[in-house]
Amino acid sequence: MSARGNYGILLRDFAVRYGRGRALDYNELLHVSADVGSELLESGAETYRVEESVYRLVSAYGAREANVFAVPTCIIVSITLGDGSTVSKTRRIYARGTNLDRIDLLNALCRRICRGEVPLEEAYGELEAIRRLGGSPPARRCAGYVLIAFSFALFFGGTLADAGCAAVIGLAMFFVVFALERWKANAVFVNIIASGITMMLAVAAVGLGLGQNIDKMVIGALMNLVPGVAITNAMRDIMAGDYLAGQARLTEALLTAAAMALGAGAALAVARML
Repeated sequence: MSARGNYGILLRDFAVRYGRGRALDYNELLHVSADVGSELLESGAETYRVEESVYRLVSAYGAREANVFAVPTCIIVSITLGDGSTVSKTRRIYARGTNLDRIDLLNALCRRICRGEVPLEEAYGELEAIRRLGGSPPARRCAGYVLIAFSFALFFGGTLADAGCAAVIGLAMFFVVFALERWKANAVFVNIIASGITMMLAVAAVGLGLGQNIDKMVIGALMNLVPGVAITNAMRDIMAGDYLAGQARLTEALLTAAAMALGAGAALAVARML
């Protein structure tokens, strides 16, 4: 028997010991497990992390057998009942981002469930509490945009003046991205507009004599949009054998990079014509 199967048996024994081996509400279990998995995917978690977390969660509540299939746009959870029949739930994922705080909280919740600390009837409330926390406060995100733009402009060889201009451009980029996200704009469109405005502001800064190197300012500011986590997760999925998920994440990352190049290139072409 595989190590994963042994772990599932231990969890089911643990569930029985704590009184969870009695009649399970499989519908509620499916809802909770699918919600946890979809929240992990929407927060940018790796495919293996999503599948393993949901599998252990379902096993911890005493399910006889569970199968989890996850890709960046969908998660399917199936549970085998005591009579041998199977119930399943599919959850479509429409929006994805990077929220490492939420991933950490969801992982902590799964660990507490596996330790027998969260009854099934309380798990959904715990999940709702994590959802209500939301993402990082706008002020923190704004500070991150400014700091990243300033630091990378210096890192790539820009002057202090270039870094200062990049910080201001990063601030403007944050407001553009924040506004477009509030309007539920497509991610590709957001990157095109944000990178275009970044290029125009960098050209204007050099034209006014505030900075010297357009490329350093643009590179520093655009580092806020670079899909580094998505590319890393894509490579991890591919190396782990999850080729479908890895290709989907890699395609999404390449589209993001292409949108950045398109927006910045179009803005530079317009600036040169003027």
